Amino acid sequence: MWAGIAKWYRQWEQEQLAVLQDPALARQAPFGYRRYVACKLAALPLRERQELYRFSVYWRGPRVWLALAALCLVLSVLGLLLHLAFMPAAPWWKTVVAANTIGLALSASSAGVWFNYRKIARAKLRALASMVGLGAIGGLFGTLIVTVSRGKPWQELIDDLPRTLMLVTGAATVLIAAPSIVLAVLRNRHYETANAQLQRDAEQARLARELSETQLRLLRAQIEPHFLFNTLGAVQQLAQEKAPRAAELTAHLIDFLRASMSDMRCEQVSLATEFGLVESYLAVMQIRMGERLRFRIDLPTGLAATRIPSMLVLTLAENAIKHGIEPSLRGGDITVTAHEDAGQIRIAVNDGGVGMSDTPGNGTGLENVRSRLRLAYGESASLVLSEAEPGLLAELFIPRKDAQ
Repeated sequence: MWAGIAKWYRQWEQEQLAVLQDPALARQAPFGYRRYVACKLAALPLRERQELYRFSVYWRGPRVWLALAALCLVLSVLGLLLHLAFMPAAPWWKTVVAANTIGLALSASSAGVWFNYRKIARAKLRALASMVGLGAIGGLFGTLIVTVSRGKPWQELIDDLPRTLMLVTGAATVLIAAPSIVLAVLRNRHYETANAQLQRDAEQARLARELSETQLRLLRAQIEPHFLFNTLGAVQQLAQEKAPRAAELTAHLIDFLRASMSDMRCEQVSLATEFGLVESYLAVMQIRMGERLRFRIDLPTGLAATRIPSMLVLTLAENAIKHGIEPSLRGGDITVTAHEDAGQIRIAVNDGGVGMSDTPGNGTGLENVRSRLRLAYGESASLVLSEAEPGLLAELFIPRKDAQ
């Protein structure tokens, strides 16, 4: 029999824990009191469900029985001390039973209030009346049992009824109802304060996200015309010089713009897409600059699907052309690579141009890259410029876990 009761209790306990995690499971509970309890649990607010779930997971199995045994031991000792100090004439077991009854009732009441504080705080008078009424009924019931067990006359019970009601009602109010109401009000005040803070935090996060998105849109809007005007300037220059490759350059540019315009307006793109845009851009620039520009693109297959903010690498490639290769009489090489190192993705754009002395790094393009890194990754990403002898090395360091 005890094994069957233990199995039933474990099943019910698992059922309640599952409902606390997923309220939709309440309707799957067996019909009757189990479904009623499950629906009550499912109706709790999210925060209260989470607190009750953590409490239930911690206080379960042998731990809860050991805690109850320890509580009963403490209450029994307290009852014996009260017996010795104030009621030496009364049987000792009565004070022990009374201490355990009152202590366990207070503990159960506190636990009920702890997880139903909002309901009690909203209807304090009704909760107070209910607790006092239940306490009075329990006291009268106990008095009736004592009267019957001792064989006292009913007239004595009736004569002592007003005093008994006052005593029981006062004890229920002072020992159970008042502390429970105070606990519920304090818990509810803490909940309202915490909930208001969460709402303020959520609103601040929403405003910060909207601000970041607005700033990103402005930054992309700044990049696109900057890039397009520079590229169209190259077409104009070739046309003015009547270069035979002007038509070829225009065809490449049209294909490039058709493929890249949608990607320019994306929040994030894969490294494969970004490196493809860089390769197309450098191919256009190579037609314009001829033998003065040589380039190499190297992207490992394992990093091809990694997502980063759009046009970051493209901006660095354009900066390498504008500030590194074009000012150099002999031109130079541009190498664009990516690899993973210690949980970070390192994207390098290395040009063999004039170097950092003539490229201070405070232009619109580089500042744009830094701003977009800060908005996307905070302080965990960076842009580092260094001398490459010859030329300039621009390195992006992006956390791998954030870049996926």
